[in-house]
Amino acid sequence: MPVATLPAGRRVYAIGDIHGEADLLVELLHAIRQDSLARGGTAVTLVFLGDFIDRGRESATLLKVMYNAPEADVMILKGNHEAALVDVYRGDEEALAFWLRFGGRPTLEGLGVALGDGAAIDTGDILARLRDALDPAIIDWLDALPHSWTLGDYFFAHAGVRPRVRLSRQNPDDLLWIREPFLSSGRNHGKVVVHGHTIEPGRPRLGGNRIGIDTGAHEHGCLTALGLEGNLQWLIQVSDDRDQQIGEELG
Repeated sequence: MPVATLPAGRRVYAIGDIHGEADLLVELLHAIRQDSLARGGTAVTLVFLGDFIDRGRESATLLKVMYNAPEADVMILKGNHEAALVDVYRGDEEALAFWLRFGGRPTLEGLGVALGDGAAIDTGDILARLRDALDPAIIDWLDALPHSWTLGDYFFAHAGVRPRVRLSRQNPDDLLWIREPFLSSGRNHGKVVVHGHTIEPGRPRLGGNRIGIDTGAHEHGCLTALGLEGNLQWLIQVSDDRDQQIGEELG
């Protein structure tokens, strides 16, 4: 496919799934700042690809930080974890059970909603305490986050797109949740899709029809940003060497 480009005078840094790892985000933002300064002045946009909450211990902190982020030059997309929190807050009891299984507990506990260990879950009590702990304005903001954003030859979404469907007609559920047939598709989607959602540990592959930049901030201790300017693509990664530490513990 043709070389993807951004409009002249624009630089983008897309940041993958943070999942409550605030320390890694602080380190990555510092690295981005240094990288951008070295490349010279131009208009810079930070794009967060969703899933900044859940799993990591600083999930609640990141939720509030993102809510208070400046609107200028920052684009925050909705991930499936943010969508789950909205559903839970608004009373979906089935969503609560699912959310707790796939990472919601640290977010609840960070908001002061302790669940305890081994005790039966009182759904009504949890929902009541969550609503007391979290400003409904934050939920409205989460619910209104866009599912996608596009600039130049790039299309940004949390999970990916449905092949053979126009980008302008994508189903929001696919933008939040899809894996296959997107991940294995070699089709030209109309733009290069930049996404997270599916962990691809190590160095993401550049130059294809998609660029997946979820490198497992919580699971592997590695957070990745994709830099874009003109026809250039580059990566910035920070790591807490968690995989090495786990290997040493198991060895």
